[in-house]
Amino acid sequence: MAQSAQVPPVESTGPEPVSKPLPSTEKDFHTRPSRTGSSGFRIGLTIGIVVLLVVGILVIRYVTSYESTDDAQVDGHVNSVSARITGHVIKLNVDDNQYVQAGTVLVEIDPTDYQVAYDRAKADYQDARAAAEAAGVSVPVTDVNTSSQVSVTQADVTSARAGIQVALQQFEAAKAQLQEAEANNVKAQNDLVRYKQLVDKQEISQQQYDQAVAAAKASAATVEAARASADAAQQQVTQAQGRLVQAEANWRYANTAPKQVQITRARADAALAEAQQKKADLDQAQLNLQYTKVVAPVNGIVSNRTVEVGQNVSPGQELMKVINLDEVWITANYKETQLRNMKVGQPVDIEVDANGRTYHGKVDSVAGASGARFSLLPPENATGNYVKVVQRIPVKIVLDPGSNNDHQLRPGMSVEPKVWIRR
Repeated sequence: MAQSAQVPPVESTGPEPVSKPLPSTEKDFHTRPSRTGSSGFRIGLTIGIVVLLVVGILVIRYVTSYESTDDAQVDGHVNSVSARITGHVIKLNVDDNQYVQAGTVLVEIDPTDYQVAYDRAKADYQDARAAAEAAGVSVPVTDVNTSSQVSVTQADVTSARAGIQVALQQFEAAKAQLQEAEANNVKAQNDLVRYKQLVDKQEISQQQYDQAVAAAKASAATVEAARASADAAQQQVTQAQGRLVQAEANWRYANTAPKQVQITRARADAALAEAQQKKADLDQAQLNLQYTKVVAPVNGIVSNRTVEVGQNVSPGQELMKVINLDEVWITANYKETQLRNMKVGQPVDIEVDANGRTYHGKVDSVAGASGARFSLLPPENATGNYVKVVQRIPVKIVLDPGSNNDHQLRPGMSVEPKVWIRR
């Protein structure tokens, strides 16, 4: 390897130049421009602070714009299906968790006894209705008959009174004729006495005397006939009076016709009431026959079925439950401090744990008391050991129409509702 050439030292021909001292570090630091004092840094810092403030305000506004709770669940109508009659179950048409339509026959009870009772009630009703119709027809007939009877008996009374007047007049005429006959008889008898004296003296002929005797006998016979006529006329008066008494009795009886009509009408009303009672028995028998088929009251899912074929059931015995999934809502138990700005109609987002979906709805109503008041043993704060505990108030939230058409929401599911009190 070649060695480098050595340079001969240069001889100094004069005084060496004086070198300038280097600037110190502190002096150099103070003389350089500061990065934090630059206008760009200050603008960036300001923008950063503003951005942080805006983000903080937005976060605070978002956090305070809703009220949420995890103490909430889906609620719905749980319809209890029970028997309304006593009977023997002969058929079961559904299983647990089966969807049924309203009116679907769920359970069938043996209808034989109820069919017999229905047929008997139907026959009794037809018989009672026929009796009521007959009684109803007899009312106007009785009314007409009794009215006619009153008129006839009243005419009989008038005729009987007139008959009495005629009989009395005839009796008076007969008495007058009797008096006339008696007067003529007295004259004839006196003439006979005189003619007897004359014939004894032979002042008159025997023929004249015989004529006087015949006249006296005829006059006596006339008196007897007149007396008989008078007695007959008196009997006619008595008979006429008897007919009047009978006619008046018939008239008084006929005057009871309105009462008889009332009695007939009352009997018709009683027959009609009996028919109505039989109709009610028939309707009840028909209902009992219909109750042998237990039907679903609403659309829903069959749950908690306890009945089996061959079981004897009694009225009121629960057979199963039908959960109506077409009408469900959310019951959210909010703290009382969360209700300050909560109002009916505010929008709600509901997160469901079961399917992870978010449903939408609105606040429907707030319960009238706290949940503790509805418990089996409500707290008693008058014991002197009172400790203030924030209470929870049930809030009912309804879903938007059509939200649960797929029936995924079931009563009892846990949800987390978020009520937007401000947007």
